[in-house]
Amino acid sequence: MKKTLLLSAVLIGAVFASRAGAQAGGGIQAHLAALKNAMVASQQDLRTYQWIETDTVFVNGEQKSWKEESCYYGADGSIQKLPVASSPPPPRKFGFRGMIQQSAQESMTDTMKQAVALVKSYVPPNTFLLDQAKQAGNVSFDIIQPGQVVRLNFKNYFLPGDVFGITVNIQTNRLLGMNVSTYLGNPSTPVTMVAQMGTLMDGATYTARTELSLPSSNLVVDVTNTGYRKNY
Repeated sequence: MKKTLLLSAVLIGAVFASRAGAQAGGGIQAHLAALKNAMVASQQDLRTYQWIETDTVFVNGEQKSWKEESCYYGADGSIQKLPVASSPPPPRKFGFRGMIQQSAQESMTDTMKQAVALVKSYVPPNTFLLDQAKQAGNVSFDIIQPGQVVRLNFKNYFLPGDVFGITVNIQTNRLLGMNVSTYLGNPSTPVTMVAQMGTLMDGATYTARTELSLPSSNLVVDVTNTGYRKNY
């Protein structure tokens, strides 16, 4: 009798879970459409701001460099950056050791630039690629907070086998965060990215902090955006 009651409870729970999932799944298209509209509006609003971007590079957990740049959108819609401050370059060694040091630094810088360029293919989200993933049936979801927060997972978003996750408040259709699992060149060189979002006074959403990790090089790049103010 106890086993029968337990089995019934499990089955009932499974049915309710299935219904909840179906309801959330059915709402994905509506929430995605609202999210895209909100992102477009935020991108338009951000064009009227300037801010400070701080990039910090860590290798093997040790801070290697940092720089601050003043950012704003140019007339062509691209982000313009003006240097504000940066860490001094490492002391240069001479001779054969110096050549090795310079080669290693150039290799690391090149790898970092490639990884950062790759992540820019995901942030900000491309509405065309979001639609393409949806049409291909490559969208799933995770319920983070029932009735409030979900994470939409877009597989094969930019590269075959990658996963682009977007966390959304389904009450407001506001973007809360992003995470990327991708690779540089081939899957044996994984790249991960986690982004936290912020909200400005006029409701515009911006990327407050991004952490890019390249485990194969023990490289982490931390990017923060602060000091937003209107262009006047």
